[in-house]
Amino acid sequence: MTRIDTKFAQLAEQGKKAFVAYIMAGDPDEARSLELMRGMPQAGVDVIELGLPFTDPMADGETIQLAGQRALDVGMTLDKTLNMVREFRKDDDTTPIVLMGYYNPIYSRGVDTFLVQAKEAGIDGLIIVDLPPEEDDELCIPAQNAGLNFIRLATPTTDDKRLPKVLTNTSGFVYYVSITGITGAAAAQAVDVAPEVARIKAKTDLPVIVGFGIRTPETSRDIASVADGCVVGSAIVSEMASGKPISEVLAFIKSLADGAHSA
Repeated sequence: MTRIDTKFAQLAEQGKKAFVAYIMAGDPDEARSLELMRGMPQAGVDVIELGLPFTDPMADGETIQLAGQRALDVGMTLDKTLNMVREFRKDDDTTPIVLMGYYNPIYSRGVDTFLVQAKEAGIDGLIIVDLPPEEDDELCIPAQNAGLNFIRLATPTTDDKRLPKVLTNTSGFVYYVSITGITGAAAAQAVDVAPEVARIKAKTDLPVIVGFGIRTPETSRDIASVADGCVVGSAIVSEMASGKPISEVLAFIKSLADGAHSA
């Protein structure tokens, strides 16, 4: 079992929903993003999603695109991102970390080399948004063989014919994208999400976590109440971009986590 599997098993025993939080590695710089990351478990984050900066983030909205550009501008790389995870692991060996990004930096590194380095650094799972199930031999299956979860996205346009293909070889959890389009766009609505989560859960035993369009503790609670948990990304990245002290950003994260955990 990975740390992700262990965490969801613990939450299920406690009857709690999961709160997953996304940050961009290296935004606004290495030191502050690591400080934020280190404070997230205490703020109630169950799983950390760590963005890998990339020059062409096609699935991301403006907020996360800009975060990635800021990170690249200060010299953030794949190696520095993995080192950030190593530093985090010196004090925390239990909080799951999912690396979220695009295939190009991994392909450039070499899949086998990357997987060895990611596992050694303390990465538990991958979300690679530009690798469809048809390309599972590229990274998904090698990652699973290396002991990493490969987490897939399902969307409102993933129909019943496509869904089994999406779920094949997926592990850890299923990430349901609550809205069509890019990150940071419309607001998620529990009334729309609930039947879609039920449809996915009828086809898999994996937890279904909902992301996109969650910005407030109330929405965090509402979405978590109809799923196994929720993900917040753009709202947290926006708080960091505003230049607020890390303590204030962590307080905001805690309010979102409290919302999800009250569901």
